Amino acid sequence: MRPLPYRVETATGDTLDITFPLHEETASAMRVNQLLSAVLEAIDKDIQVCGETANGDVLQALAMAVAVRARMINAPADVTANLAKMLVERSTAAAGDAERAQPESGNA
Repeated sequence: MRPLPYRVETATGDTLDITFPLHEETASAMRVNQLLSAVLEAIDKDIQVCGETANGDVLQALAMAVAVRARMINAPADVTANLAKMLVERSTAAAGDAERAQPESGNA
């Protein structure tokens, strides 16, 4: 399994360095990286425009988007659902293993 290193800065300034395991049949790690960045940027922009949004609401919308995308694939529903579950489980495990670096603060 090839790794996809990914760095993200949270709205509070924390940095997460995550090493995602790519699926064996990943066609383009670069496109995966680009799509991930595009999704996260779209969420951030929407929250900036619409205002504060509960983290649970964001996660629920993303889960629904994964379910919809999985069902859009022309394959048996159980096959795409199982693939989506496996990918989410691997990704959440990788994110859970990531170190959270907080910005230094203090008075000089």
